[in-house]
Amino acid sequence: MTSLAPTKPARRIKFAGIAKSPWTYSALALLLVALLDRSDFITVFSISANALMGTVPYIVLAVALVSYLKAAGAEAMIAKAFEGQEIRMIFLAAVFGGLAPFCSCEVIPFIAGLLAMGTPLSAIMAFWLSSPLIDPPTLLITASALGWHFAVAKAVAAVGLGLLGGFAIKLAMNSGLLKSPLRPQEARKGCGCGPDPFSGRPVWKVWGASERRQRFGEEARINGLFLLKWLTLAYVLEGLMIHYVPASLIAGIVGGDGLGSIGLAALVGMPAYLNSYVAPPLVASLMEQGMSAGAGMAFIIAGAVSCVPAMAAVWSLVRPSVFAAYVGLGLLGAVIAGFIFQTLVITGLG
Repeated sequence: MTSLAPTKPARRIKFAGIAKSPWTYSALALLLVALLDRSDFITVFSISANALMGTVPYIVLAVALVSYLKAAGAEAMIAKAFEGQEIRMIFLAAVFGGLAPFCSCEVIPFIAGLLAMGTPLSAIMAFWLSSPLIDPPTLLITASALGWHFAVAKAVAAVGLGLLGGFAIKLAMNSGLLKSPLRPQEARKGCGCGPDPFSGRPVWKVWGASERRQRFGEEARINGLFLLKWLTLAYVLEGLMIHYVPASLIAGIVGGDGLGSIGLAALVGMPAYLNSYVAPPLVASLMEQGMSAGAGMAFIIAGAVSCVPAMAAVWSLVRPSVFAAYVGLGLLGAVIAGFIFQTLVITGLG
């Protein structure tokens, strides 16, 4: 009898994991189409499968790149951005935020370590705002779904949003606002996802050490499965939207060129909590149905800033006033980026 006790919680945990898996949602969505609209199942399945297969080369390249960066210990470079003068830190944090190969659980101990070292909140805010928007895998997935012009514009917007947030926080603190912005800090340990980013330095020749080769293989497996399961769900949802959602509905809500449609897209994207791998295919389907390019940019930026891991990292370390500043700056930056991108598209430069 005693041997049965530990198996019950384990089974519950395993079942809960299956129930929350993107694989489960993808299968259920296709099953519902097969049961309720059998004649159109092949159409929906073909749209999803063709889109996913077209993304496979980008998935392979993204997995190889992020696995190499993790195996080489590239995280150690990021800490160097938070050294020197405050203005220099803001610029480098905004740029390096999009290059950091951190998983979501590594961000919290990384930022906690920076806070313990006395790093200015302005530089940390620049990193916080830019890092959810773009990283090497996200850049490639965005390019595969929306084209390189959109992906590059989003990368530029990520840096711009980081600079906007960094200098806004610097101005606010110089003006006496946001006093005592940090929560009382408890000791935090890393999640075991990788080496301490504050120690050591990158080793780019990863094939010369067996432990780094092993790390590359582990990261390739983990990141490959992660991308594949989320992109499968994304393209299943894309197939459903293209087939069932009237294009006139999308065009009527967020199809205009004005600031109103862009602002509305940002407001809708903010609570959507879409991670950066699911959002590009969904935005691609919305744009096919009439969403303007600027609204698509605002939607994807607002959604990335408000994704659960990004917001959890901010909420766990700072007081509500700083968290509100993070959300407000993210929304403002999404609208600005969307308006600029829409203007460039209209003038033929985007």
